Amino acid sequence: MLFKVFYQKNFNQVPVREFTEAMFVEGENEADVRKKLADRNFNIEFVTPVSGAYLEYEQQNEDFKVETI
Repeated sequence: MLFKVFYQKNFNQVPVREFTEAMFVEGENEADVRKKLADRNFNIEFVTPVSGAYLEYEQQNEDFKVETI
């Protein structure tokens, strides 16, 4: 399953909406995705599954890529 992860690059800073970034990660469930990203020192704000029309929409973005972890 594919998940979209919203995160801040620096775990030690207070989250600021303007600095939120997103990436796509494959995983079994949300916990699996969080476990895969644990060593990256990100402040993960939100993890949401992506499928159907939402996935098709995201794939149209030229910056779309799935992180390999």
